[in-house]
Amino acid sequence: MAASGAGDPLDAKRGEAPFAQRIDPTREKLTPEQLYSMWRAQLAQWQKVLPQRRTRNIVTRLGIGALVLAIYGYTFYSISQERFLDELEDEAKAARARALARASGS
Repeated sequence: MAASGAGDPLDAKRGEAPFAQRIDPTREKLTPEQLYSMWRAQLAQWQKVLPQRRTRNIVTRLGIGALVLAIYGYTFYSISQERFLDELEDEAKAARARALARASGS
């Protein structure tokens, strides 16, 4: 029993290479050798993609960490600015009160 696409690697009529077909192992009756071959192919593909996925995960983690630190730092900066502005406002009130006291005392 020959599988479709078996034989010549290039389809002589169209000049195209055959492509893999999706197989649902639950619907089709596959031999243990075919299942093992599929498992090995999936494992090889997973091992091939793993370094790229690892790199993307690291970059994503660093990006999220940088964003969290930026938000945290901005929050501390904003709070310190509020305190600074509150202190300036208190000093301005005190200066106004001194100016009013001098003006009324003269």
